[in-house]
Amino acid sequence: MPRGMYVKGRLWRWRDNPLRRRDDIIEAWLVLAVWTVCAVGGTVAGVVTAQAADEVFARQRADRQSVRAVVLDDVPLTAIATDGASDRLTTMVRWTATDGSTRTGRTLVDAGLKAGSGVTVWQDGRGRLTAAPPTPAEAAIESGVLGTAAATALAGLVFGAGTVTRWRLDRRRVDAWGREWDRVGPRWSHRTG
Repeated sequence: MPRGMYVKGRLWRWRDNPLRRRDDIIEAWLVLAVWTVCAVGGTVAGVVTAQAADEVFARQRADRQSVRAVVLDDVPLTAIATDGASDRLTTMVRWTATDGSTRTGRTLVDAGLKAGSGVTVWQDGRGRLTAAPPTPAEAAIESGVLGTAAATALAGLVFGAGTVTRWRLDRRRVDAWGREWDRVGPRWSHRTG
């Protein structure tokens, strides 16, 4: 099939045609709208989500700081994991907050530490223990993943809604063909002979 014929075949709903139905025009606009929203809306949703996540991670990096803490209880030695990294267990630690007060709390530390061992823990701006903030590289990767997930979710929802709407249009066309055949069919069924 020559290229020009292929393009005409793909755009048949947009051309003036006596066989074109109202539902065909609705479907043509629906397909255009779905693909536009998937492309543009998905991109916008992805970028906005990625930027919002990156701002949250930047605030975490600005708010959290590492402090030295002392392990209060012996941490039992557990079996070494198969990848060579030791297990981490929860135990009580004591540290001095930025306001000078002494605080205690539970956090994950390496297995096998003795009471009195020094460890590095992270605290938020209010002096509470928290997880370490993501590095800029980790934050960029996670922001990208979240942005991609948001774009994919939006595109999936829009594409699914468009598919359901097209299915309903198809059902409407089939019902219209059935009603038309009920009117025309009896004229064609007369007997010969």
